[in-house]
Amino acid sequence: MATLAARFLRRSSVAGVRSMSTWFRTIDPAPKDPILGVTEAFLADQSPNKVNVGVGAYRDDSGKPVVLECVREAERRIAGSEFMEYLPIGGSIKMVEESLKLAYGDNSEFIKDKRIAAVQALSGTGACRLFAAFQQRFHPNAQIYIPIPTWANHHNIWRDAGVPIKTFRYYYPESRGLDFAGLMEDIKNAPDGSFFLLHACAHNPTGVDPSEQQWREISSQIKAKGHFPFFDMAYQGFASGDPERDAKAIRIFLEDGHLIGLAQSYAKNMGLYGQRTGCLSLLCENEKQAVAVKSQLQLIARPMYSNPPLHGALVVSTVLGDPELKKLWLKEVKVMADRIIGMRTTLRENLEKRGSPLPWQHITNQIGMFCYSGLTPDQVDRMTNEFHIYMTRNGRISMAGLNTGNVGYVADAIHEVTKSF
Repeated sequence: MATLAARFLRRSSVAGVRSMSTWFRTIDPAPKDPILGVTEAFLADQSPNKVNVGVGAYRDDSGKPVVLECVREAERRIAGSEFMEYLPIGGSIKMVEESLKLAYGDNSEFIKDKRIAAVQALSGTGACRLFAAFQQRFHPNAQIYIPIPTWANHHNIWRDAGVPIKTFRYYYPESRGLDFAGLMEDIKNAPDGSFFLLHACAHNPTGVDPSEQQWREISSQIKAKGHFPFFDMAYQGFASGDPERDAKAIRIFLEDGHLIGLAQSYAKNMGLYGQRTGCLSLLCENEKQAVAVKSQLQLIARPMYSNPPLHGALVVSTVLGDPELKKLWLKEVKVMADRIIGMRTTLRENLEKRGSPLPWQHITNQIGMFCYSGLTPDQVDRMTNEFHIYMTRNGRISMAGLNTGNVGYVADAIHEVTKSF
């Protein structure tokens, strides 16, 4: 039998038929993720002075990861009291209900009228991916407009869903702020009925958010063009310390009569990074439409991941569904936000005290976990090679990586690499 098999393989090779046992040979290694690559390089560095300001996760002033006390208490209540059965395809009903109240408002008319199609998702990434697949299935010829710059994975998500990607202007390097004129012009010039990806708050990677008045103008222009706004809200509560304030852009669009899409994540604001807990919601015209849309979202999710994970959903629904735990969460998320805001002030003050010739007010004007420093790729390379400070080459600094023990050292390094710029 073995001899016959060997003869067959030889004949197949001679005949030009490639054996399936060799098809992996044509596959090249994928490029490294730029953010994860920063962490790998940091971990390999033996310098006692090394600093990682590339990490996209919160750290306390000692540089340690944090588990919120409200989460610990929720886990104590959950332990031993819940089964480990599958969730429905659409996830935890209670978790989704609490998520909608957090985003749309406790007394939202849209929730009362059952106009929102919503499912639990695999954090914000999963919510975006599920929506991208939904967009491709039911609006296959529509393109998605993504801001320049944006979180790099946004491009991967919509590309892999087969959705054509366009970009719109957002960041203005000269001012380290918003390119509002360019943004409005691109919205106006996009084909009617296009999809626009918007960061609800704490824009990643720039930390640059429109003002309330600018959001109103953006909403008006998007409505005039018949575009569909899809919000990625990864930082509600974490940006300013106030979840209501951080949802202001969403509320403006709702007031203006938009139908919207929304991705929510509990990675940053509840510290559930590894639990992959989020929500995707789509505001529809009526309850009947919402039922149909939700059924289609579940149909897409079924072969993609079948159903979402249980533990994070139990944590979120327990924290947000209990008045005392929610009160504790609001206190703790404000502590995290305030520490980040404080580090912005301290970094700026340290740079200005060193007599830097450059303006640094953008550090405190920006908001959220990330600061778009304005450092060039060459300057970032110097930060790493000479000072063992690690960040992505676009100059994005994770403010969570700064603390009272290293902020002065980081300011020294930034001053050194920029003083002759």
